Amino acid sequence: MNSLLKRQIRKFLPKELQSNKELDQFLGAIDKSYSTSEEQFLMLQRATKFSSDELYSANEQLREESNSQKKVISKLESVIDKLQFYDLKSNRPKEGIDSLKLVDFIDNQTKEIIKINQQKDKLLKNLERQNQELNDYAHMVSHDLKSPLQSIEALTAWVLEDYSGVLDAAGKENLQFIRENVEKMDTLVKGILEYSTIGRIEKEIYNVNLNDLVNNLIKKNEKLNSATYIIPERLPTIKGDKFRLEQLFLHLLDNAVKFNDKKEPTVEIGFTEDSDFWKFYIEDNGTGIDNKYFDKIFVAFQKLEDDYKSTGIGLSIVKKIVEVYNGEIYLKSEQNVGSTFYFSIKK
Repeated sequence: MNSLLKRQIRKFLPKELQSNKELDQFLGAIDKSYSTSEEQFLMLQRATKFSSDELYSANEQLREESNSQKKVISKLESVIDKLQFYDLKSNRPKEGIDSLKLVDFIDNQTKEIIKINQQKDKLLKNLERQNQELNDYAHMVSHDLKSPLQSIEALTAWVLEDYSGVLDAAGKENLQFIRENVEKMDTLVKGILEYSTIGRIEKEIYNVNLNDLVNNLIKKNEKLNSATYIIPERLPTIKGDKFRLEQLFLHLLDNAVKFNDKKEPTVEIGFTEDSDFWKFYIEDNGTGIDNKYFDKIFVAFQKLEDDYKSTGIGLSIVKKIVEVYNGEIYLKSEQNVGSTFYFSIKK
């Protein structure tokens, strides 16, 4: 016990008790009580310090969480602004709404968007299925029509040959008219079959030398031989399949030569490349196309001239092939001057 405290206690005790040894037991109890209280106080002091530290730490954590929550709310509000595409502006929560309601709002709109996307995916699958069924049907019909058309063509030829002495001029003219229409139907059936085949089967992708491909097309096709060609010394070798690329260049070159009224038809082929695409152009000095028909010419069975030997499907096949290769096609043209078709093929 503190000595001053002992002195003060003895000072105020009666004289007969100041020297009493039993008083030591009393003072010892006080001393013990005093020590225990001091220890308890120290313990309380330490506990208070610990609690204060913990409270400070917890407060800091709450402050961080609060700041983090504010950032989340700010981002959620930004998301709401971006959701205006879905016409949600009228449903936007009022200013000052609490975070839980804001999160619920975002959650509900997210579910709506997911639902919309699911409906879109379902619609796309249905469209893909219907497109496949249409292609299959066109393919089947084209095959089924070829045989009777060949029979009609053969029969009219036999009639003209076997009964030429019996038939008058009108009869022969009518039979010839039948043969022309059969030829027209046969050309149309071949066009439908070709169009339905372009995207029907996945082709193996490999290196195709366009220099050899284009030169062989020109040499083997009599119609194409009537023009003068300006071709780079070396056309590139690209990734693709020979069948589709042959159809692509054949229809564009045929179009350039067929619709050319100049004494010296000229066709120029050129290309450039960038990191993602090969970019080609085929330019002619032909009759040209009015710009009001620029979109129409890529639609199947659309023809600008009444030519029964033409299916009106060539450029639609070209467009379909370019799209298979993830490219684009467009043209620039001036009537009586010529046309230039530009198209790209993804590397």
